[in-house]
Amino acid sequence: MDWTALFLSLKLALITTVVLMILTAPLACLLVYCRLPGKAFFEAFVNLPLALPPTVVGFYLLMVMGSDGVFGRLWEGLTGSPLLFTFTGIVIASVVYSIPFALQPMRAAFEKIDPRLIESARILGLNAPAIFGRVIVPNSVNGLAASAILVFLHTLGAFGVILMIGGSVPGQTRVASIAIYEAVETLQYGSAALMSLALLPVAYLFLLIVHRLTRK
Repeated sequence: MDWTALFLSLKLALITTVVLMILTAPLACLLVYCRLPGKAFFEAFVNLPLALPPTVVGFYLLMVMGSDGVFGRLWEGLTGSPLLFTFTGIVIASVVYSIPFALQPMRAAFEKIDPRLIESARILGLNAPAIFGRVIVPNSVNGLAASAILVFLHTLGAFGVILMIGGSVPGQTRVASIAIYEAVETLQYGSAALMSLALLPVAYLFLLIVHRLTRK
């Protein structure tokens, strides 16, 4: 069994989850509590990974992040190294691909907060960051936790986007899903079965937690 690939998948899922929790929470607040011009168009764009096949998302990211792409050229100019076929590259791809799985549960959790709580905080003189930290976050802990778990699981099972951006570089981009696919291709069913079995209880346990959190 390829323990390196399993560890790399867990590392990728953890980093992606942390990054998206930081980036998506303020975005969800803006979408719920602010009147923004073109909000529907922006939200539809952010949620495109839900509707598009992973290979389509991977293709567009490949065009943007490659040496001839805008972001890829900028990254190479700043760091001197390419993004494709690197761990950093698959982290960025995973963040983009998993944004809807972070945004949707967060937005649902924020929408359930009693508006009177926020209005009371404003009357008491709290500014927007204080309201977010002292009112919104404490009253949406279950939704935030569910969001984090869904992002983690989605990243853990990602395949098409990761393969197109990272390929299969051992120790760098060869995550568990790719290792399982390659094991099946080479008829190493025992190795594929062991890696699949290692992921199964993790996914099942986290889904049970999400179910309990969403019920609450």
